[in-house]
Amino acid sequence: MSSQAEYKVDLEVFEGPLDLLLYLIKKNEIDIHNIPIESITSQYMEYLNLMRMLDLNIAGEFIVMAATLMLIKSRMLLPVEEREDLEEEEDDPRWDLVRQLVEYKKFKDAAIKLQYMEMEQESIFGLGTKGLEVESDAPGVVIEDVSLFDLITAFNDVLKRTAEEQIGELFSDRFTVADKIDTILNVLTRKREMPFSELFQADVSRHEVICTFLALLELIRLRQVSAVQTDTFGEIKIAAGEEAVEVENVE
Repeated sequence: MSSQAEYKVDLEVFEGPLDLLLYLIKKNEIDIHNIPIESITSQYMEYLNLMRMLDLNIAGEFIVMAATLMLIKSRMLLPVEEREDLEEEEDDPRWDLVRQLVEYKKFKDAAIKLQYMEMEQESIFGLGTKGLEVESDAPGVVIEDVSLFDLITAFNDVLKRTAEEQIGELFSDRFTVADKIDTILNVLTRKREMPFSELFQADVSRHEVICTFLALLELIRLRQVSAVQTDTFGEIKIAAGEEAVEVENVE
């Protein structure tokens, strides 16, 4: 059994396929009403494959969306007259997906606005009353300003830069997710904050990069580490969380 499989990161709260599509649309500065389906499908499949490689708990909805995108892509390749035989209401196979995305984005934007209003109210109410601060016990990944897909994007960039040297792979079993959790916490004890890419500077193999990234996700889930961006799609900073403690003998 590999060291990765021995320590599986469980993400109890996970962003869904519509979140990933909206992320890709925003990242590529695409008009939501005119989605280049071939490009988006390729990028979506790349992220799905990365999540599978990391052995994350992928909800069935991701697989269904992948099939939907492939179907839309295939229909877009058909001549217009053949599309009309398949589509009862619209000539463009993308419209149903566009409607879903627009509607979902409305609810998501409203939820974010309500969340900010709640935070502002708590901030006002909590002035001088530290004991009244509310702590959240909600499970899952807690990421400040950085989505899970931002982290996967940064991870993929590191993975592509990693030299596939045979010597690194030969000794890859020396590294485990538990070891990397200790390493990250020890580094943040000294530095308190560092760029995301700096976490991987000493990694010499693909396996070691994966272990480091899974360790980071686990620490974020445990609120011992936070991930922030000062700019949209900018450099990710990793910092020690409020609940950070040095972990020893993680199993």
